[in-house]
Amino acid sequence: MYLYFIRHGESEGNKLGIIQGWQDFSLSVTGMMQAEQLAKYLENKPLDFIYTSDLTRAYETASAVAERKHLTAHKWEKLREINLGPLEGKTRQDIEAQYPEIKERSLLTSGVVGTESVSEITSRCKYLLDQMKHAHDGKHVALVAHGGLISIMLMYILLGDEWHLHHRPFQIDNTSITLVEFKSDRKPSIHYINKTIHLELEELQQNASLLNKEA
Repeated sequence: MYLYFIRHGESEGNKLGIIQGWQDFSLSVTGMMQAEQLAKYLENKPLDFIYTSDLTRAYETASAVAERKHLTAHKWEKLREINLGPLEGKTRQDIEAQYPEIKERSLLTSGVVGTESVSEITSRCKYLLDQMKHAHDGKHVALVAHGGLISIMLMYILLGDEWHLHHRPFQIDNTSITLVEFKSDRKPSIHYINKTIHLELEELQQNASLLNKEA
């Protein structure tokens, strides 16, 4: 099985610097353009199923891909971002002012009352992978989700239940693609992380167009 972990495009919350968690935001205009470039890039790639977080920013991203692939984007609440409870809807600066004790901690595992606990996150990661392996062995599957969840999923794939005891080094950008291959007779293989070539190609095309106009 090949799992494509895809982060949603830029949301209105991202644009404003808001910590979103489970709060629902639509894609910004930039995010819509990113989603379209992602869809174009994946149009000729093998893909059998698309699952998406039910939050709007992810579903809008997944829908752009699904339309080009003639597939259905299946909403799945298990793909939501980490639940950050009372930290949601605030900027990082606001959070650090209100909760100075977590300034040096990751917001995803802060331990603040009302946020998703490490044990709950671990259970979610295990469930997600178990369901995918059971249902889609040998298939190519896209999971359109969120930066925090994707980075933790990678840690869980590498380290299992002890994922939270180690530094989480992954950068997961808007509409980036991370590809992990699972084979029954061996450990998972990570083909690449945070691939954004579709955005880079668009930038190159725009620059080339400008140069042609100036020539």
